[in-house]
Amino acid sequence: SDETKIELFGLKARCDVWRKPGTIPTVKHGGSILLWGCFSLAGTGRLDHAYPADELMPLTCRGRVRGLEPSRGDVDDALGMFSLTLIDTLDTLVLLNKTAEFEAAVRRVLKDVRLDNDVVVSVFETNIRVLGGLLGGHSMAVMLKDAGHYMQWYQDELLHMAKDLGLRLLPAFNTSSGLPYPRVNLKHGVRGPESRTGTETDTCTACAGTIILEFAALSRFTGDPVFEVHARRALNFLWEKRQRNSNLVGTTINIHSGEWVRRDSGVGAGIDSYYEYLLKAYILLGDDLFLQRFNIHYASIMKYISQPPLLLDVHIHKPLLPARTWMDSLLAFFPGLQVLKGDIRPAIETHEMLYQVTKKHNFLPEAFTTDFRVHWAQHPLRPEFAESTYFLYKATKDPYYLEVGRTVLDNLNRFARVPCGFAAMKDVRTGSHEDRMDSFFLAEMFKYLFLLFAEEEDLPFNVEDYIFTTEAHLLPLSLSTAPHAPSPPANSTVQAASLSNDTTSNNIQMIELLDDSNFDWTCPNTRLLFPDPAFPRNLRDPIRSAVDKSCPRPALHREPGMGRPPLRAQDFMANNPDHLELLRRMGVSLIHLKDGRVQLVQHATQAVSAVAAEDGMRFMQEMMELSSQQQKEQLPPRAVQIISHPFFGRVVLTAGPAQFGTDLSKSITGVSPYSGCAELSNAAFVQGRIALLQRGQCMFAEKARHIMKAGAIGGIVIDDNEGSSSDTAPLFQMAGDGRNTDDVTLPLLFLFYKEGNILLEALKEYREVEVLLSDKARDRGEIHWTEQEGATDWRHVQNMGPYFSSLETRFDSVTISKWPVNLSLASCWRAVSIALFPLSSIILCVW
Repeated sequence: SDETKIELFGLKARCDVWRKPGTIPTVKHGGSILLWGCFSLAGTGRLDHAYPADELMPLTCRGRVRGLEPSRGDVDDALGMFSLTLIDTLDTLVLLNKTAEFEAAVRRVLKDVRLDNDVVVSVFETNIRVLGGLLGGHSMAVMLKDAGHYMQWYQDELLHMAKDLGLRLLPAFNTSSGLPYPRVNLKHGVRGPESRTGTETDTCTACAGTIILEFAALSRFTGDPVFEVHARRALNFLWEKRQRNSNLVGTTINIHSGEWVRRDSGVGAGIDSYYEYLLKAYILLGDDLFLQRFNIHYASIMKYISQPPLLLDVHIHKPLLPARTWMDSLLAFFPGLQVLKGDIRPAIETHEMLYQVTKKHNFLPEAFTTDFRVHWAQHPLRPEFAESTYFLYKATKDPYYLEVGRTVLDNLNRFARVPCGFAAMKDVRTGSHEDRMDSFFLAEMFKYLFLLFAEEEDLPFNVEDYIFTTEAHLLPLSLSTAPHAPSPPANSTVQAASLSNDTTSNNIQMIELLDDSNFDWTCPNTRLLFPDPAFPRNLRDPIRSAVDKSCPRPALHREPGMGRPPLRAQDFMANNPDHLELLRRMGVSLIHLKDGRVQLVQHATQAVSAVAAEDGMRFMQEMMELSSQQQKEQLPPRAVQIISHPFFGRVVLTAGPAQFGTDLSKSITGVSPYSGCAELSNAAFVQGRIALLQRGQCMFAEKARHIMKAGAIGGIVIDDNEGSSSDTAPLFQMAGDGRNTDDVTLPLLFLFYKEGNILLEALKEYREVEVLLSDKARDRGEIHWTEQEGATDWRHVQNMGPYFSSLETRFDSVTISKWPVNLSLASCWRAVSIALFPLSSIILCVW
């Protein structure tokens, strides 16, 4: 047994390492955790690296104090200056049989932690981590006190703190819908300027739907029903707002109107624990209504989202249409939830897919594609995969899942362990670290890994008497018999609205007629489900093979801090000096061609190392695949015809189309900065106009997204390669960024440098230029202009009428709120403005 001492949060942490050759890590009798790479928390009374900070920064060996470290955006909303990690880890200490240390930790919480800090925190994170931690700690304290050995002095102090915190969260629920604001000020609530919050309009489904366990437990522990009432009201509202045909919920919802802001639906980030809490609320509270709702949702998940072994987001209104081609790591909890549901087969399949991805990349990437490549490379030491591994082992007793757990432990110890703790992975491809160790790592990861390897006699209490919250806090099942507010009567909340609505009334009948054959009220015996011990292995083998064939071999391991992350083809920019340096290191040379294109050639012998050469080969392969994908559809060129004075249609510019966005004949728009690679500073001028942008510095799709955000209705990208021209270069089609570009709904058009310069010079000299966009240039004889009293009058010959009438049906989905005063509605069926700030504007007619 080796030992490493690490100091955390006012407690001395001892990491014992115990291995019998050729065996699974086990638990040594006597109380020490003997898991490869895990802590055993032994209490001391002295200060250490992190206490009383909320989190440990394991690379710099200090505590993370909000306001003293650079802001990380929404991630910091979990920090409330309330010793987050210490509270989040209280019940873990008891589970690890460290009762004396738990008692010392509780005394420290009661002595030092304040909950009235003037700080804005996430309602969701504070509920599951802090309120859940206090309730879990209270549950353990009561259990130990009743056993008669420890905590004899305890008089529900943690419960009093929990109620204080619950009351501080309640103002967030003061909305017409009952859905909580996403943030609340612990001291000032959500109203008034001093709260610095309360202006938000949207929240995620999981944020509003992951309240019931903690709030109901708080109500039943204290006898005050107000918390459970508010949590039930929020859940009822989400249930009402589900899409009635698909029975799915969206990802983000307006807390005032109840309208879905994001209509994509899955089981990962933004929705995950909403489904989890429906099932667990039934288990904890014994209310059949929660199980009925979960079963209806689950049937839709398995019908639309589950594509074994994948779980892919869909659109709630068109559930047969995929919403994206990648999965996020938070969905790794779902196999564990399926075990609780009793649906073991798909749990085995999805878990195996996740395990194979984990083995490819050492950790489960924050997001990965359907062919199991890295999409987002971070890994903040999330516990969801370990959670599902524990539940599958619990259900099947298959030793295979002990091997899975060993892989998780070994990877944590090999790649994430640093002198002061365990550091999150900044990039699973390079092994680089982030100075971050979230509280859930100690609260959840240790708990599930310990339980995975522990023998029954190693546990200080029976975990079957408790339910795990989404943060793995332990709440006693005895709460189901505690005094509580009655369930809403049939004529209130969701049912009240239902009786006056035929659709919802039919849905109530659907609940009553639901086939319960697949929804057993107790978990089935897996020995009856799988009488053949080899059956689970037969489920896993094809999935392992599929991942091996689809997922590229991982890069050789880089020591932390050594080398840069490999460059991805979809991110490459030919004028980015950092990218050019990365190419050089990978042995890739870049040649600029006269027509503005670039040619890439790799010489592995010129790479700085074997790892860099492998990265270069992967980059070249990705670039070929990306190029092949972009060349699948050859689109015809477009024409830009300048029709205002003094051009009168004589100047026609050849333009290249884009392989994403809407069709060019539907709408278009204009920006600053000129590159369009950052949020626009002149958004007010761009709104409702066509943006003129310069090529370079970022992907075309990124430019399109920036001008869309500013309210533009289209864009014209002008080549930055001086001298390029449609006369000498082949037609250029702007392609996507290798990702799903369904979100880009505005048209984008490309002009080479020579043609673009003509347009810019016209703008500079005449300040107002009018152009015509079409598949081909119009006969100048069809276009007539006169100037009367300073106003331009559009004149059109009679034979143009059929063009407008025949195209009317193509534009019925386009709405233009304001018509330029110098155009006749009868003459130009669709007209919109274009601007290049601050020079001038263009009037565009489209048909």
